[in-house]
Amino acid sequence: MAIITLTTDLGDKDIYQAALKGSIYKLLPTVTVVDITNNVAAFNIQQAAFILKNSFHYFPDNTVHLIGIDTVYSNYTRYLAIRYKNHYFVGADNGIFSLMFEQEPDAVVEINIMQDLKFLHFPLADIFVKAACHLANGGTLADIGLPVAGVENKMNLQPVIEKSLIKGVVIYIDSFQNVITNITKEFFNRVQQGRRFVLYFKRNETINHLSWHYNEVPEGEKLCLFGISDHLEIAINKGNASGLLGLNLGDSVIIDFQ
Repeated sequence: MAIITLTTDLGDKDIYQAALKGSIYKLLPTVTVVDITNNVAAFNIQQAAFILKNSFHYFPDNTVHLIGIDTVYSNYTRYLAIRYKNHYFVGADNGIFSLMFEQEPDAVVEINIMQDLKFLHFPLADIFVKAACHLANGGTLADIGLPVAGVENKMNLQPVIEKSLIKGVVIYIDSFQNVITNITKEFFNRVQQGRRFVLYFKRNETINHLSWHYNEVPEGEKLCLFGISDHLEIAINKGNASGLLGLNLGDSVIIDFQ
């Protein structure tokens, strides 16, 4: 079964999402189109990268992931098709791939499909769709582009170790207002080495216990846990952690190991 996923900032109110999906079905009527999300903040490649990085591996091998973030034509931006961990990705080379991938891709080509002039301002519904449908239909990367050596590099902000401390930041706030940091479970365990800890964040709030699930504390109480993304989250059981605790993107968190 051919699958194309969509991760875009097109929203739900305008014609753009409908134009994109209609263009896909016109070329490949039998494909299954899955919305990962169309509500990424406009041009926010960091947000899109976090969502897609933590969701693509749930799909079957050979799924094609079409990325519609900052795709308008530019003299400086290439359009790429990539194979990585048995999945295909089609998107603009604007740094998003370096934020998503933890190792080098298996293959990268710069797409050389000619653009239809009527789609001059919307290559997503033309070049990107043609490339994605070609791959979803069993075509090869070599048919749609020429190999390139690498991708545009952008760096994720990494947590810092200082003596007995980990210093991290908030990188994502989900639709439940859970606050997700850049501290991964692997990084935490490597530094912790079995020691007790205190997590400090805004307004002198603290947490000193890792929970396994959100309902482990009474409703309205704060907690921290490693969620589905394997990043440390600060949450409130059935509450709005971001709003109630005053935590926003870029805010600092500190873990002090005892």
